[in-house]
Amino acid sequence: MNGLTNYVSAGVLWLGLLMKAPDLVRHRHDPYLRTICAVLALAGLCFVLGAAPSVGAINEVSGVPNLAAPLTYIAITGYSAASQVLIVQWRGGSPERVRRTVRCWVLAYACVVVGIVTMFVLGDAPVERRTDLDSYYASTPYIREMILLYLLGHLTAVSVTTTSALRWARQVHGWLRAGLTTLGIGALCGTGYSGTKLVGVVARWFGHDWSALDRSVSPAAAGLGALLTVCGVLIPFAGPRLTEWRAARRTYLRLEPLERELDDLLTRRALRLPRPRWASPATRLVWRRTSIHNALSHLDAYVDRELYDETLRAALGTTGAPERAAATAWATVIVAAVAASARHETDHPAPVHLAGESDWFLDRAPDPDALVRIADALAAAPLVPDTVPGSRAMTAERSSPA
Repeated sequence: MNGLTNYVSAGVLWLGLLMKAPDLVRHRHDPYLRTICAVLALAGLCFVLGAAPSVGAINEVSGVPNLAAPLTYIAITGYSAASQVLIVQWRGGSPERVRRTVRCWVLAYACVVVGIVTMFVLGDAPVERRTDLDSYYASTPYIREMILLYLLGHLTAVSVTTTSALRWARQVHGWLRAGLTTLGIGALCGTGYSGTKLVGVVARWFGHDWSALDRSVSPAAAGLGALLTVCGVLIPFAGPRLTEWRAARRTYLRLEPLERELDDLLTRRALRLPRPRWASPATRLVWRRTSIHNALSHLDAYVDRELYDETLRAALGTTGAPERAAATAWATVIVAAVAASARHETDHPAPVHLAGESDWFLDRAPDPDALVRIADALAAAPLVPDTVPGSRAMTAERSSPA
């Protein structure tokens, strides 16, 4: 038994702790965040202390046979207490009630810790058992009580966590519901850990050797429970961020036709900021929006308000949707303005504002949602209805190769 399952499980839990560490540094006085980190840290410690190589090393260094057992049981008890505190804080309520309930759980599990230490000191476990101590010493006075104390404490914690998480999951929605459901299933797997160990202990009382449950089934249930627990804790925090990233990326991609339409202008006038590398989708979206706004500001000198009004009226008559019609009108004016800008800059190094049209784009700057609709209109074909004067030529110009 090389303890690989234990160490992998501890790594998963501590990876979750590492993900939460920046938040803990920024909000170190947040009791809720501290409890989450304590749950992840103690759960990982349980797996490390319970691994066969760790058990052997602790016993050898200390010179006390099976000293690793009460240390592991104390870590499991601490994890159980932290789980109960987390559930209490998740439920919420009046601050005084939360503090009182937290104190009760902490006091109860502190008594369990004292009982574990006392029973180990009073008991006698001279034969080192690295993987099946629970079933091997199931009938040994005092050691038996120590084993029952930690198993019942753990079973109580995971049972309460399972019930509370799954019950609350039915009352909420979204990522919180997904996190609570995952956490509840993970805690249910945790009941498989202490439950199978208790079965093995009771079997020993009746003269049966079911130590295989102790060596194989319990670690597997604990490992799966650890994976699901860390996922359940992190999903409510990582989920909304993932949703924001997906929305930002989707918007970034939808704006591409508008930026592509403005690309030549952005290049000619050096209006585009350096493209961010290895940036988040939100940062890339800000960069693309900034480039678009820079180009639209430059196009004030070439706007054709009459074309906008004509296109808007025609699009309204065709679609009957004001937002869609406005996006089509904006797209039409932008295409015309880009073409006019290119022609004017060929003839004149410095563009001259058209009379009465100064700052037209700036005064009517589209909001972020409108920019997306304009990009969608640019991606559509044809751009505008044929009833708009000059639209046939404009559509042909956009469709012709450069």
